[in-house]
Amino acid sequence: MKRILIGAVASVLIAIGAPVESVAAQTPPPATAWAREPAIASVDVSPDGRHVVAVISPDGRQRVVAIWRTAAMDQAPFIIGSDDERAEVTGAQFIKNDRIFVTTQQLRDFNPFSGRRERSFLQRTQVLTLEGVPARSSLTFDGLNATQQAIVGVGNLISDLPRDPQNIIVSDPVRGDKYRLNLYTGRAERIERGSDRFSGEQADLNGEIRAKSEFNFDGGAAYIAQWIKHPDSGDWAEHFRYYARDRQPISIVGFSNDPNVIFVSKTEGRDRSAIYEYMIRERQFGEIAFAHPLFEAGGVVRSRSPENFGEVVGFTYEGERGRTYFTDPVLAQAFTDLRRAAGIELVPVNWVDIESGERSRFSVGDGADISLVATSDDRSEIIVSKSGPTTPTEYYILIDGRLRLLGRAYPELAGAPLGETTLIQYPARDGLMIPGFLTKPDPAVHGPGPYPTIITPHGGPWSRDNLTWDVTGWTQYFATRGYAVLQPQFRGSDGWGQRLWRAGDREWGRKMQDDNDDGVRYLIAEGVADPGRVAMHGYSYGGYASMMAVVRPNGLYRCAAAGAGPATIALFKKGTYNSRFLREFQHPTADGEDPLRRVSEISIPLYLYTGDRDTRVLPSESETMAAALRNAGKPVKLTILPDMEHTINTWSPTNFANVLTGVEEFLLNDCGMGGN
Repeated sequence: MKRILIGAVASVLIAIGAPVESVAAQTPPPATAWAREPAIASVDVSPDGRHVVAVISPDGRQRVVAIWRTAAMDQAPFIIGSDDERAEVTGAQFIKNDRIFVTTQQLRDFNPFSGRRERSFLQRTQVLTLEGVPARSSLTFDGLNATQQAIVGVGNLISDLPRDPQNIIVSDPVRGDKYRLNLYTGRAERIERGSDRFSGEQADLNGEIRAKSEFNFDGGAAYIAQWIKHPDSGDWAEHFRYYARDRQPISIVGFSNDPNVIFVSKTEGRDRSAIYEYMIRERQFGEIAFAHPLFEAGGVVRSRSPENFGEVVGFTYEGERGRTYFTDPVLAQAFTDLRRAAGIELVPVNWVDIESGERSRFSVGDGADISLVATSDDRSEIIVSKSGPTTPTEYYILIDGRLRLLGRAYPELAGAPLGETTLIQYPARDGLMIPGFLTKPDPAVHGPGPYPTIITPHGGPWSRDNLTWDVTGWTQYFATRGYAVLQPQFRGSDGWGQRLWRAGDREWGRKMQDDNDDGVRYLIAEGVADPGRVAMHGYSYGGYASMMAVVRPNGLYRCAAAGAGPATIALFKKGTYNSRFLREFQHPTADGEDPLRRVSEISIPLYLYTGDRDTRVLPSESETMAAALRNAGKPVKLTILPDMEHTINTWSPTNFANVLTGVEEFLLNDCGMGGN
């Protein structure tokens, strides 16, 4: 990394935390307001509370590390830039009071690990001082040449050893060897060798590796076993396993201060996962430590405060967004107070349990909510993130009892006429309740509706959306242009319980597609969607769903835009078959209709786009579909976007802008949707 002290950069940084002049309500922001690197991200506070670190991008293109002193937050931060023009900073966190763990992403045309010429994104990690100087290190990983070692850096962070003032634990990302690295002397000591048999090693807060996973076979049936170190003898033994074909994962999600008790997440016998206590010596499960009545349990939050180090202070779960249930009364009250200080208002949501059909009610943040991102050891300094579907991410710091703004991730969107997003449910034609996130444009600008509408199914398909800020822009970008946008959580979506997830088995293009169509009918009946102006836009699996939307002869859609979608299910099935675990876990569930085989049934325009560097869904999928449509005399438009990979974390601002403007132009010019 290199140090940068530029007055122009510093002045821009001061402006990040200042209010941004509102955009004229009738003028939708340009694509560049979304298609930029976040102005601030990856915020952390040092354990002693004296410094704050963040990844910032004043110009929206270059990302650098910024460090503030909490005693002088009004002063410009110290800036650290990358020493490699091919590398961009992606993350930064404190691992000691004066040491920062920094991650960069390098774009290369030659992969030194595979030995092939390929455009790939490789991750590098470094430990820096507060002055931006690399910390001393004698760390070298076996089997890596100088070029490979330089790219890998210090490897993967296993534990920052919060009670050790000098050391951290890292692992070789290639071989899996574990090392204790002294950040001040540079001495590296290998403490455990990697193994082809085991992976997923987990360390407790003291840095002791106490659990690991084994992938193996039982009579040809693939399974993953959890091995645990005995608290007395230190011997390793298998304690429980789950079989891929059963699709009921069991995982260790946390340790406790009692060396005999760990926390395990499992779904067996339940629709939604719960967290159990597990007694190692007795080799048995105890009571449920946490289960949410409506949503999937996630993990365990433990304290790093010296006064109750290691104690469980909360549990996470997947609600309308990632949420935390605080069991610690001090943190629970702090969260409530910070919510109030951040101006969060709660609104009720009526809910029908997807498994039981029972009706209930819970509250969500109205357009935004907060998360506690990081705290100093004594909790006197707290980093708070405020974000939501109508609120681009903002970062605050609680200092001296006052909540103050650190910066806005998308400052150009302040004051923009963003739409309103709500969590809804609608019944599918077979009665299954389908969750969805509905974004409607600002009625003060675009009227009461009905509106031209875009159905945006997520990728995966074993994935889900959340009631959070959409970094792709696929909801709010179009809402500011007068469109309503529905993100259906169709059957096959993960994170909503076993019933909804398993209901998508072998239903590609069938009942999974019905759920999207039933969402259209619901919005038309509610007066939200204009029945003559409905389109679908999806990416990856969502791109496949968009291809299927133009096949179906139901007259619901005017056109569709498909980003990097497979034209047949064969590509996905091949990928899952080549993985010995996925062959039993997911491969049998991927079956249904192929849009490429039904080209003759298409009568409405289809826009296909993909990246020329996509290695997950090859560009040939879109090219083959486009060629078949042209040969059949069907309306199609194809765009191959330069230097774009599949996953959005590798996209440049140019990639983001090209996707937004390309879909928008297609909807207006080729589809005749209109946005107002």
